[in-house]
Amino acid sequence: MLSPRRLPRPVLAAALVVALVACGDEEPSTRSTEPPEKGACRLLTPEDVAQPSDGTPTVPCGDRHTAQTFAVGELPPSLHDLDADDPSLGAWVYGECSGAFTGFLSGDESAVMRSVVSWVWFRPDDAAWEAGARWYRCDVIGGGEQLTPYRALPKNAKGLLEGLPPDQWMVCATGRTVKAGTKVPCSEPHTWRAVTTIKVGEAGEPYPGDAEVAEITSDFCSDSVGAWLGYPTSYDYGSTFFGEAEWEAGNRRSVCWAKTQQ
Repeated sequence: MLSPRRLPRPVLAAALVVALVACGDEEPSTRSTEPPEKGACRLLTPEDVAQPSDGTPTVPCGDRHTAQTFAVGELPPSLHDLDADDPSLGAWVYGECSGAFTGFLSGDESAVMRSVVSWVWFRPDDAAWEAGARWYRCDVIGGGEQLTPYRALPKNAKGLLEGLPPDQWMVCATGRTVKAGTKVPCSEPHTWRAVTTIKVGEAGEPYPGDAEVAEITSDFCSDSVGAWLGYPTSYDYGSTFFGEAEWEAGNRRSVCWAKTQQ
């Protein structure tokens, strides 16, 4: 699954870490303080996603678009007096967007982690923040840091991962190894497919360290991929685990990859 901009929704890319809050310079703006519209579609680019706020125009969802707003809400009063670029905003919004994202796509946690879509959040721009706006916006995007340019989304992305998702929305990789490979949708030629995930810890547990997480992940993936392939006499598998930053952000899963013949 391809990662969100400011807090990591693990993207199936080894050691992917994204910053909590983007701190790029913004142009002065006179945008409204009113919250954006849930369900609106936009043609976002990686350059748009790199910014902490977004004023790109909406487009009809029947037209080509790469993003759709799936959640809009108000920041809690405890965060209202913070600066607009305070990392605490991103830490709080992560829980809201990540939970809503899984529900919006109608996929389980494993399917969401193994998908090519990701989410990004935006806050009011500096002018609107100074004027009192305290909303947040969560958008699903058709790609991520390691899958660009973004793919066009369907007219409505709600339920995108329900049941058995089409290969075009699941993540695979090309290359000698998973870590060095290029991430692609599984509908394109590939040599690796993300097939399962493993839960390596529970909420509230301290990070056990890279070595232990790597060992747990490798042991599980060896068995899991073998079962997925039908227990052949020999096979290749790969794994992706995520470090302490992602652990602190809430991720407790690693990803298992099977080498395929496609």
